[in-house]
Amino acid sequence: MAHHRRRLWRPSAASVYRKPIRTAATTLTLAGAASALGGVALADPQASTAEVRERVDALHHEAEVATEEYNAATEAAGEARRELDRLTEEAARRTAELNRARDALGSQASAEYRAAGLPAAVQLALSSDPDEYLVRAAQLDRSGDRQARALVGVQDRLRDVERLRAEAEEQAAALAEAEHAARDQRERVESRLAEAERLLATLSESERAAALAEESGAPRAAAASQAPATLPEAPSRRAAAAVAFAYAQLGKPYGWGATGPDAFDCSGLTQAAWRAAGVSLPRTSYSQADAGTRVSRDALRPGDLVFYYSGLSHVGMYVGEGQIIHASRPGTPVRLAPVDSMPLVAATRPG
Repeated sequence: MAHHRRRLWRPSAASVYRKPIRTAATTLTLAGAASALGGVALADPQASTAEVRERVDALHHEAEVATEEYNAATEAAGEARRELDRLTEEAARRTAELNRARDALGSQASAEYRAAGLPAAVQLALSSDPDEYLVRAAQLDRSGDRQARALVGVQDRLRDVERLRAEAEEQAAALAEAEHAARDQRERVESRLAEAERLLATLSESERAAALAEESGAPRAAAASQAPATLPEAPSRRAAAAVAFAYAQLGKPYGWGATGPDAFDCSGLTQAAWRAAGVSLPRTSYSQADAGTRVSRDALRPGDLVFYYSGLSHVGMYVGEGQIIHASRPGTPVRLAPVDSMPLVAATRPG
């Protein structure tokens, strides 16, 4: 049976850190955030409420960028794990085929040995050294040995087994690298969120609520917690189903790396909404931007995905009436917000 080689997933800057040029433009370091705020140290006890809120916004944005990178890395690790499992299973199956073929040759060898001694080609087939087997088999085949030609099938099976084992080893290394990348991004997210929490703890309860409820410089988000009696008309039945799902999640907590049903991050929410409508979307915000048909700001219809910031690190769902539903950040539940409450850079209409 012909074997079609599958391309191994190999983690790289282009696969584990999806679209690095995009994300690099939006990623802020803590030092950079402090510098952008006039060089005031993050731990400055004299910082104003506005300064604290601006720093928290920067930290949450950086955490969101890292969350999408974490999502990409964990998705890549899952793909690598599945491919490794497939290779392992196939190698076991081919090894069983090889052993059965060699057992058959062994039975034949017993009969021939009783008659005229063990032929060189059969001795070769019973060799436990794969490298020696391949070299000697080639020599016997070139010499025109009839028995060697009969062993071609065994030789091919042995080559398949060795190739599959090598691919499995390579895939195991790819899996380890992807898992390492995911751990790095997880630590990055957790450190930014912890710093944001320390800053929010310096605010009063009302100031903290205001900081979490609004993006800096943006109008206050709509506070509706349930779907209106009549939803705006969507361009398709699937889009309507996705919008209905999004409305049903209002009030659920943000959870970084979460895809529901109890919590969501931004791309986890949009992926789950469109999955409920029967459409499969990629996991990360920037990969979702490549799914579907691009639409302009003026052509937005309910169900369309809207992407924010230059690295496409945040995504929400347009639901009509100038509003989106999105999972914005820790401490803020899934909510409605004005479509222009953040710097919108792209929009797509999934199939």
